Amino acid sequence: MGGALGLRQLPICAPACQPSSGHSPWAAASPSPNQWSSRLRWCCLRRSEARRSCRPVGRAAPGPTRATARPDTSTRRSACPPLTPTPALRTAWRLLSATSRTSRMAMLRFPRMREVELGWGKVLLVKDNGEFHALGHKCPHYGAPLVKGVLSRGRVRCPWHGACFNISTGDLEDFPGLDSLHKFQVKIEKEKVYVRASKQALQLQRRTKVMAKCISPSAGYSGSTNVLIVGAGAAGLVCAETLRQEGFSDRIVLCTLDRHLPYDRPKLSKSLDTQPEQLALRPKEFFRAYGIEVLTEAQVVTVDVRNKKVVFKDGFKLEYSKLLLAPGSSPKTLSCKGKEVENVFTIRTPEDANRVVRLARGRNVVVVGAGFLGMEVAAYLTEKAHSVSVVELEETPFRRFLGERVGRALMKMFENNRVKFYMQTEVSELRAQEGKLKEVVLKSSKVVRADVCVVGIGAVPATGFLKQSGISLDSRGFIPVNKMMQTNVPGVFAAGDAVTFPLAWRNNRKVNIPHWQMAHAQGRVAAQNMLAQEAEISTVPYLWTAMFGKSLRYTGYGESFDDVIIQGDLEELKFVAFYTKGDEVIAVASMNYDPIVSKVAEVLASGRAIRKREVELFVLHSKYVSFMLTILSLSHLSPDPPPNGLSPSIQVHLPAGHQGLAQNRPPAVLKGQLLWVPRVERLSSVLTSLPLILAGLVTCLGLQGKDPELTCSRLGQAQGRGHQGQRPSLGGRCQSPVPGSPRSEPEPSQCLPPAT
Repeated sequence: MGGALGLRQLPICAPACQPSSGHSPWAAASPSPNQWSSRLRWCCLRRSEARRSCRPVGRAAPGPTRATARPDTSTRRSACPPLTPTPALRTAWRLLSATSRTSRMAMLRFPRMREVELGWGKVLLVKDNGEFHALGHKCPHYGAPLVKGVLSRGRVRCPWHGACFNISTGDLEDFPGLDSLHKFQVKIEKEKVYVRASKQALQLQRRTKVMAKCISPSAGYSGSTNVLIVGAGAAGLVCAETLRQEGFSDRIVLCTLDRHLPYDRPKLSKSLDTQPEQLALRPKEFFRAYGIEVLTEAQVVTVDVRNKKVVFKDGFKLEYSKLLLAPGSSPKTLSCKGKEVENVFTIRTPEDANRVVRLARGRNVVVVGAGFLGMEVAAYLTEKAHSVSVVELEETPFRRFLGERVGRALMKMFENNRVKFYMQTEVSELRAQEGKLKEVVLKSSKVVRADVCVVGIGAVPATGFLKQSGISLDSRGFIPVNKMMQTNVPGVFAAGDAVTFPLAWRNNRKVNIPHWQMAHAQGRVAAQNMLAQEAEISTVPYLWTAMFGKSLRYTGYGESFDDVIIQGDLEELKFVAFYTKGDEVIAVASMNYDPIVSKVAEVLASGRAIRKREVELFVLHSKYVSFMLTILSLSHLSPDPPPNGLSPSIQVHLPAGHQGLAQNRPPAVLKGQLLWVPRVERLSSVLTSLPLILAGLVTCLGLQGKDPELTCSRLGQAQGRGHQGQRPSLGGRCQSPVPGSPRSEPEPSQCLPPAT
């Protein structure tokens, strides 16, 4: 089907044709350019005749109006004469504008991204550098609407989790996620835009890249392989898929301690009762189709880099040509008295999560640790457990990661949902009754009733099997790698939670970032360098969490930040926090402020630094920007008349103590705590001059360096034109002085700046 773009939609005159199973109608119909052109002209001619003979219900009359109500498509179909489909038109095209003139206007005013309805589904229509592109409209990762994302440098970034897609090809360029977007053909003919898409592609909204298949003979547990991947998390799976996407057709073996195929591990703590099959990243058929062998419950105990061989716990040996180490991490456990009692858990597998939620129903739960995992578990269990308590050594949750102010705001959200906190203390003892947990004793001498205890106090790299291998480990057990994810041993690569690597945009500082998104990127870079492509890791870290239906997004690397600049309302949990070190912004977190985090991630990915002063100016003036945008969004003017000489104008309520700032500052007029500021009638003039109008408002109020927290009360408009004097304009000079002013010609600094 096709989709409409423009000021008015046209009736669908061609009946929708169902594509045959497994075959795209576009591929099936391959007319010559001349045939296609003639058929298209014939179709457009019939459409024009149909439009002249009928007007569907809901269709706006021709005119200069910018927007109209959505027409009733069912009435359209019945009112328009049918067209006989031809093989070349089995995937229908919908005309995207009414006439050449309106089409030209629509194309000039077309936003950079827009969703277009095509009948069987929607597409994302993108205009970039004068060219149109049509893609799937939802991110294949979690289904985020990409129209709300960020378009930059020829790619669109997901507003939820930061995945990036090339607008020319639809290919996935940055993670998380595994699949790409469908790319639909766009044609512009006689200043009209046409989109062509198959029903199957519109409904799937995801595309798996073409992959090679394994041609190397292997019979079950053969003793050799070309690529061995230790660990089947995000890094291991992406490495295997990238090898196949790049045409690698030799044997690939994935081995994992888990009993399941690769699954979405971040969901474990966010949705504890999710079953393993619901978490699977790829079905069994996928691995079988592309010849990727997965050895489950297979523990590697020794790596012999000299002979290129690994030994498993059951004695099985496997030789390799290239090796990727992605073992992940192991959760820390409590070392207090009573740690061996029943019903004390760490969340490592789907079975762990399922058992916790089953035992916690109607019981008392204690969560030890107020990091991401602990807080996500606490949030999920509040509606299922009788009580939930959190024990944390720090003063506030997330203090080291998000700062004290953000941590306190999130802590208050949890307290409002019946979660009790025991801060600045630790567990000293776990007491049992008949072998099962009954109480948690804290070092502060408090005793907390507990039937279930979940421990989320961090993790350590699962690299113990590498200590005698010759592969370098640092003092904490992490595997150091270079930008190509190579270890100190040729042919051996490492990725995921167990590595430290140079972070490009932080001056190549060696860091460990145990993020799901980062593991994806590292797995791909490792695969590319196994094939000698000399790729380097350059992605910007991006993570997210969800608690009580609210999502927090984070990008950058904020370790050892020295200041936090908050924009928004922490109490309302609508904010963005900028984490700075010295003069540079090193990380950003937000809630209910999309897509600001994706915008910052795109800026950092481009190599540009964000300075602290820029953020301070942004925060200082953001209230005025919000104020002006609120004014522009109002669709009517208040009937209340403003003071003489201001019609129409903006009425601003000044907080107590700020009235003096606007005294004798034309063209503003102050009456008590109500300030009247000139308003421009033409919306287009306001939009094009918004920065100057904003600066003029700040200058007019004398608020440079101050923070009056202006709130828009309403728009004022005189009920007639009988006011004395002229209305001030946007020019550099006021057309009439404010009554009572001693000067007939105010100073330029007291007037709104000239528009451009």
